[in-house]
Amino acid sequence: MLARTGKYNRNSEYFRVAKEAVKYTCTRQRPNGSWYYGEDAKYHWIDSFHTGYNLDALRCYIENTGDKTFQKNLLSGFEFFRKAFFESNGRPKYYHNRAYPIDIQCASQAIETLSKFADIDESALDQAITVAEWTIRNMQDESGYFCYRQYPYIKVKTPMIHWGQATMYKALTNLISVLCVIGKEKFGS
Repeated sequence: MLARTGKYNRNSEYFRVAKEAVKYTCTRQRPNGSWYYGEDAKYHWIDSFHTGYNLDALRCYIENTGDKTFQKNLLSGFEFFRKAFFESNGRPKYYHNRAYPIDIQCASQAIETLSKFADIDESALDQAITVAEWTIRNMQDESGYFCYRQYPYIKVKTPMIHWGQATMYKALTNLISVLCVIGKEKFGS
């Protein structure tokens, strides 16, 4: 938020504080490109949607400030994200080292982050589409809402507005927007 606001009001203090926050986050990035959920040992797990949040925020900082200091962190984190959190059929994984639970937040954040990075790596858009297709086939109820979570033998079908519906519709809208932009670039208006 500080980087975006600073871009418009040219407040150098906003940029300074934003850079300190990004620096703090990047110094906690692990050598493989991942981040733990939290610093205390009891929070040392790595999950997909918090990784996606970090990547989106880092990208937002870079785009709004023009500061490429953390570009290497961004690319390293994105490479880890793509390798660790997806199965070949598009199923998003919650944790880097196991699939379950399958969570609608993992799917929605994956679609959003992958589609936002399509200009850096074109194959990310294909991966976003694959995740969206898997999610629609496997996590969307026939009445239209998206299920909250799936375990090996049970699916929690509770439709949660914030956790599932809003984030999934936002992700799908973002994906469609990126596809529209690419379509216009390739085929004209």
